[in-house]
Amino acid sequence: MALDRRALLTASLALPFASAAAQAAWTRPAGVAPDARIPLWPEGHIKPPPGLVEQVVQRSDDPNASDRMLQGITRPRLDIFRPAKPNGAAVILAPGGGYRYVVIDKEGYELARWLRDRGVTVYVLFYRLPGDGWTDGADVPLADAQRAVRMVRSRAPLDQIDPARVVFGGFSAGGQVAASLLTRFDAKVYASVDTADSLEARPDALAAIYPVVSMDPVIAHAVSREKLIGDNPDPAREKLYSPELNVRPDQPPLWLLHAEDDSVVKVANSVRLREAARAVGAPCEAHFFERGEHGFGLMKTVGLPVAIWPELLWNWLQSHGIA
Repeated sequence: MALDRRALLTASLALPFASAAAQAAWTRPAGVAPDARIPLWPEGHIKPPPGLVEQVVQRSDDPNASDRMLQGITRPRLDIFRPAKPNGAAVILAPGGGYRYVVIDKEGYELARWLRDRGVTVYVLFYRLPGDGWTDGADVPLADAQRAVRMVRSRAPLDQIDPARVVFGGFSAGGQVAASLLTRFDAKVYASVDTADSLEARPDALAAIYPVVSMDPVIAHAVSREKLIGDNPDPAREKLYSPELNVRPDQPPLWLLHAEDDSVVKVANSVRLREAARAVGAPCEAHFFERGEHGFGLMKTVGLPVAIWPELLWNWLQSHGIA
């Protein structure tokens, strides 16, 4: 992928860095903290729906196993984990949460630390939720994903990354964000706001981990479907937001992971996406495990064969010249 290096340098000087007041207004959750936090959009560019309140909820009683979620997201952002010695690779992570909230630890900070320890600069994306009352709600997660890729590329000189080694990964509903970006990376879902938006939103590789994919009610995750496209979408709307029906030969290389016994998001979501990608000749590697259920992240894989999945992902990234 050819990138305009002059555009990259120009864009990096026009980033919407948070003011000290804005940083202070974002209450940092207890526990492990990122190295930096940046807003996804310039101040004042997006107007939250009336009454929407952002808050962190702790779902775990175990002080050694934090499991937080962020709901009512009003300030979409990137939380950055910086390695001691950057290897040039960048990974953007979109945690899950059924489009009702975004998980912080299990599908965000956990893998971010794992990748950071291997030299990767990691950006955890806290994207807007489609059911929270935003205008054009169904497109706000994709808009935030596109913007995230462009912003990361625009920060390449600052963060010591290679703008041609940018990966996007998503879990569960965040996997639906990822799969949407896979097939609609060039869809015009927002108006350009600065020079960062002159850069490409197509990632160089993409990983979807036990992803929500299809809006077909036969296999769809019902809650995610309702939050994204409503109770009674017409067939055209259902198709538009079903990535397996919108695959294309020029989409990024795809890596899929799913447990066969997933009782929350049916494995058929990943199977259909894999088969669709193969049908158009798009590169795809898929791993299906007998056990693991849903939402296993890193910590819930102990004693199971699926525990090897981060290494499988790492090997795949290396095979594509990214890690």
